[in-house]
Amino acid sequence: MRMASISVASVLIGMTVVVQGATRKVDFSDSAVGQPPKGFEFGLTAKAGAPGKWIVQSEGDNKYLAQVDPDNTRSRFPVAVISDVTAADVDVSVRFKPVSGRVDQAAGLVWRFQNEDNYYIVRANALENNVVLYKVEKGKRTDLPVKGEGRTYGKKAQVPSGQWSTLRVVAAGPRFEVYFNGSKLYEVEDGTFSQAGKVGVWTKADSVTQFDDLTVVTK
Repeated sequence: MRMASISVASVLIGMTVVVQGATRKVDFSDSAVGQPPKGFEFGLTAKAGAPGKWIVQSEGDNKYLAQVDPDNTRSRFPVAVISDVTAADVDVSVRFKPVSGRVDQAAGLVWRFQNEDNYYIVRANALENNVVLYKVEKGKRTDLPVKGEGRTYGKKAQVPSGQWSTLRVVAAGPRFEVYFNGSKLYEVEDGTFSQAGKVGVWTKADSVTQFDDLTVVTK
């Protein structure tokens, strides 16, 4: 992991990275519209469906990352992770906007990403109006129960389509705290992946989703 010990602002080819102590924020302001952002790696879990098409788009002066391929394979999980951030305990957040999708309108955050088939993911879905945390192990996605509530499927939450919302997870050891639009929803405990990994964003099936202000705070 490469982190600065003092506040600096650095520009990489294709994206802006702001580093403050152990904080990194990617806002895509210097990225080329219509191109994949530099400094990211892309994957497709279990090779199901078409690979994601991750490009930078703009609206007015604002630029953001979007996954725009609408392949409707139900078990299709495209993922994009920051290449040079690796950590175990992190506070990760992103702004997202579900744009379209008949099967799903999903936006996710991944952490402790070992490879495209092994990672944790929390996702919000505008069609189901819920926020669910999963582990993906050997390409298989399994939802994890809410701490203290027995067997659950995440929590219900109003996830608006066509509007920006914020998804956040705080990972410390085996405990994960999930936040949506500034409010804590629940906690999950799981020890499948304890080692450091990459962080990034994720979509499902035919979801066309936009992402901005991907922020990573390492502990």
